[in-house]
Amino acid sequence: SASYSCREFGVHSAMPTGRALRLCPQAMVAPVSRSACSERSRRVRDALRTLAPLVQAASIDEFYLDLTGMDRMLAGESLVESGRRIQAAVLAASEIRVSIGGGTNRLVAKLAAGRAKPNGVFVVPPGGEADFIAELALADLPGVGPKLVAALSERGLRGVADVRRVERDWLERWLGDSRAEWLLRRVWGRDDSPVVHGERRKSVSSERTFSRDLDTTEELERELLRLSVSVTASLRKEGLRARTLSVKVRTSDFTTRQRAHTFGDPVESDTVVFPVARRLLAELRARRRGRVRLLGVGLSNLVAHDVPAQLALFTEGVHAPGDSETERDRALARTVDVLRTRFGKDAVLPGRIVDPSPGRFETLRSADGREPESPS
Repeated sequence: SASYSCREFGVHSAMPTGRALRLCPQAMVAPVSRSACSERSRRVRDALRTLAPLVQAASIDEFYLDLTGMDRMLAGESLVESGRRIQAAVLAASEIRVSIGGGTNRLVAKLAAGRAKPNGVFVVPPGGEADFIAELALADLPGVGPKLVAALSERGLRGVADVRRVERDWLERWLGDSRAEWLLRRVWGRDDSPVVHGERRKSVSSERTFSRDLDTTEELERELLRLSVSVTASLRKEGLRARTLSVKVRTSDFTTRQRAHTFGDPVESDTVVFPVARRLLAELRARRRGRVRLLGVGLSNLVAHDVPAQLALFTEGVHAPGDSETERDRALARTVDVLRTRFGKDAVLPGRIVDPSPGRFETLRSADGREPESPS
């Protein structure tokens, strides 16, 4: 991270240290202690939990509070005063000064917190969401990245007001129904996502230890596909997408190795995850062959499913095969989820992992006795 005095020189969060020092030679570089940061974050979280019934940790330094139902406890206190009281409690518990934004939903509250920096309190009153958002640049809206901003600008949509004025039908033809809906909700300050108690899940993984060590590519890829199907189904069930994929291999000599890949945009379907996982497995096997005792697939760097893919919106077909996800991939995956819910988790499977033994499909009945159509 970077202090506000350093940011005046162009230094920002996640910038390489060498570049930061070139921009601001007088900057002081402090050593990073992950344990100390986690401990301070815990103190902040614990303090917040004494003040609100629902507290969600979005990251180590970002929290959402839901004050619904606290009218009596806040009687006679404005939201700005409540924010200052929360600031004081956090400072006393953690020695950290925080910025607080208030609004009728998470999107507005997050943007208001940005307006409150540093160390301030900014509240958007009910009914004031649209006017507040109108003052912001498109790039300020969460999820609206540089590629989307550039693509909008190329079409003459350079500000929030421009997007609001455009015909919805035109936007849907260009972006697709769901992405157009997402963007329109952003520019009008609408957000229905709830504050969920606890911390957002950081990763989803699935691994398998085999009863006998595997060695052939065919066997390993079949199991890798099975794991990819399982882990992406879990991801969708929780309403998440992932930006990072990892494959873990443990050989018979108990050596464990991993390789990872970060996608340009968050993904949720096995049709995209598996080809990349297969490549990672091949890279691991090329470096060191050996009989495999354990195989694992993990997805991390998770985001909510309503965060749109930025790159694939405008460059579909330009990516390397298997490295981007289309709306068709997502729609297909969700259709499969519906079928598995109705007929059982084995009702729809990729052909290469289906057991071809006689009578296999007789087991694919749902609890209500319905049976899926025979595969063609």
